[in-house]
Amino acid sequence: MSEVRGAVIWFTGLPGSGKTTVAKGVMRRLKEMGYKVELLDGDEVRKWLSPEAGFTREDRERHLIRVAHVAKLLARNGVLALCSFVSPYRYVRQRVRGIIEEEAPFVEVYVRCSLNECMRRDPKGLYKRALRGEIKHMTGVDDPYEEPLKPEVIVDTEHESISTCVVKVLNKLKELDIIA
Repeated sequence: MSEVRGAVIWFTGLPGSGKTTVAKGVMRRLKEMGYKVELLDGDEVRKWLSPEAGFTREDRERHLIRVAHVAKLLARNGVLALCSFVSPYRYVRQRVRGIIEEEAPFVEVYVRCSLNECMRRDPKGLYKRALRGEIKHMTGVDDPYEEPLKPEVIVDTEHESISTCVVKVLNKLKELDIIA
C-alpha cells in the first residue's frame, strides 16, 4: 500500500479577511476528491489547545507553535491539515514553516483583504470592540499584521469570489504535487 502524503496549508490574513471561509471551501472540495482533511480554525483550536493564552505577541507565538506541532502530526499521518490563523507576525510564520517542513510540505496562503473591508465585514464585532478600547492587541487596530513576503498562494477575497479563491488554492496544491 502506498503512503498518502499529508501537508499543511496555512491560511493567514487579517481578522475578517475570509481565511476560514476559503479553508472550508478547500476542505469541502478535497473531501469530495477523497482526501483526509482536517481544518484547524483559530477560534476553535484556541479553546482546547491554548485556553490560557491571551493575544500578546508572546501568547500568539506560543499558541501558533503548538498548532504547528499538531498540524505536523496530522500531515505526517497522511492528513491535509488546513490551518486558519491570523498569525500576524512573519517571524512566527517562519518558525511554523520550519517546524512543519521537518516532516511535511508547507503551503502558505495569504488571504488578502484591505483593513477597511475587514472592518466593514467585522463578522464577530471585534473591530468595533477594539476601537472602543474593549479589546487589546487587536490585529489591524493596535497590533500590526505583517503581510507574507513570498506566500505560495495569494487569494484576494475583496476582489475575487470565494469559489475563485478555492480553485486558486487547489490549483497550487496540484502544481506542488500535493494532490492529484
